[in-house]
Amino acid sequence: MTVEGLGLACRRICSVGLGGVRPAAFAGPAEVVGWFGALQAQDYHPAKWAVAQRLGPGVTDADLDRAFDDGAILRTHVLRPTWHFVARADLRWLLELTAPRVHALNGYAYRRGELDGPLLRRTADLIADAVAGGNHLTRTEIAALLARHGIVARGFRLGYILIHAELERVICSGPLRGALHTYALFEERAPRAASLEREAALAELVRRFFASHGPATAKDLAWWSSLTRADIATGLSLVGEALESTDADGVTYWSAPGHDPVPAASPEVRLLQAYDEYIVGYRQSKYLLDLGGLTPAAPDRPALPNGVVVVDTQVAGRWKRTVRGGAVMVEAVLYRPFDAAERAALQAAADELGAFLGARAVVSARLL
Repeated sequence: MTVEGLGLACRRICSVGLGGVRPAAFAGPAEVVGWFGALQAQDYHPAKWAVAQRLGPGVTDADLDRAFDDGAILRTHVLRPTWHFVARADLRWLLELTAPRVHALNGYAYRRGELDGPLLRRTADLIADAVAGGNHLTRTEIAALLARHGIVARGFRLGYILIHAELERVICSGPLRGALHTYALFEERAPRAASLEREAALAELVRRFFASHGPATAKDLAWWSSLTRADIATGLSLVGEALESTDADGVTYWSAPGHDPVPAASPEVRLLQAYDEYIVGYRQSKYLLDLGGLTPAAPDRPALPNGVVVVDTQVAGRWKRTVRGGAVMVEAVLYRPFDAAERAALQAAADELGAFLGARAVVSARLL
């Protein structure tokens, strides 16, 4: 574990809004999501927790549901073939920039589902007509609609019909209907979302990624955004002094310029969901999360919880939550022994989760 690596990790955890002096005073969920550009959200409930952790104490699960229902944050396929939260104002330009790349990545799936261009355009038109006028429909209702028009749409095939319609800016997330997600017409849900010229969009996405994830590398951004290395180089050339670079071990890291952040008091334990941006936002430099090499000794297994326990900047275990009878049970599997201060910080992190869910937190921890 090098001093240089720890320095990069300390700067990074502040950039992602999890430690020390935060990069911005986030006024609400849309500001958190907008800071990143897009925040991975294929699991809706854990993704809400990721947003809440950047907002601090007092934010509840119901607050995030309201922001989602109101459309302040939307959930759609963008950047990669998975769901992300996106701020309403950013939805159009992000899709215009990245949808062609995601379509290309989806090419095999479209062919496997026998989803050619004419059929996908027909399904998009049918869905658009059906959800117009605020008639938000669930996935099951859309499947039934298509079936009435003689189109087989279930399972894998239905999923890619919906992804295509999202990427084409036909639909996006609507408000929840109880526990069910709905789809809404894009133009009704985000009517004032702005377009950007392609070069301006490239520069903006590159700037936001490195400001919110930095220090990070161009290969990290390529993974996160699906952009080509040529597009990333163009974006870097356009941002000018909005970013600065640092070389470490022959690798160039980019970040927003500024003073080194003030680290949080140690130890600080964070219970991160498995797809938190601090976990999934990197490819080349993901090793900065585990400078002690604990993860290779603890490979994923079906019985192992899938959340990530982080102490200060480093992975230290896994966790899962179970809500039952007014309590949230936090089960932690630790990769190394915790001292008394770390155990107290683990309980404090669980209490934060409990406050978010409106439940009492009960922690159990065992060594792997």
